Amino acid sequence: MSLNDEVCILRQVPLLAGADILGLKRLAFASKRLHFEAGEVIFHQGDPGDCAYLLLNGYVDVLVDGPAGPVRVAEIPERSIIGEIAVLCEGNRTATVRAAVGLDALRIARDDLLRLLQQDSAVTLSMLRMMAERLSATTDDLIAARAGLAR
Repeated sequence: MSLNDEVCILRQVPLLAGADILGLKRLAFASKRLHFEAGEVIFHQGDPGDCAYLLLNGYVDVLVDGPAGPVRVAEIPERSIIGEIAVLCEGNRTATVRAAVGLDALRIARDDLLRLLQQDSAVTLSMLRMMAERLSATTDDLIAARAGLAR
């Protein structure tokens, strides 16, 4: 796949839709394209957050450790970014992410993602919106869970 092909794919990602074309070219050039088979773990809960992944196709399951083993808490679709929270917080992964089907992804190193966010306010705003939407959904789930426990 050529650099221009990868840039075309990146432009289809909602998070990057308004990004500067030069920034997308830099990101595509610096990123590493990887393939994961169904069931393959992309990263484990507790791993260092040294990169993010952009899902080009397929989808992943998000798992957290529970008393009886891993619990599936979410499904993230293609054209999404994963692992960005640990990168932005300079911390460890908050969950395990596993390929639900065979998928291709771009591995984006921490420095490259931070550089893109510093240089392109449209991408920064898109990421803030995406993270706020996830937080809102998580809050709704927590409220529903607490209401269920109170019964």
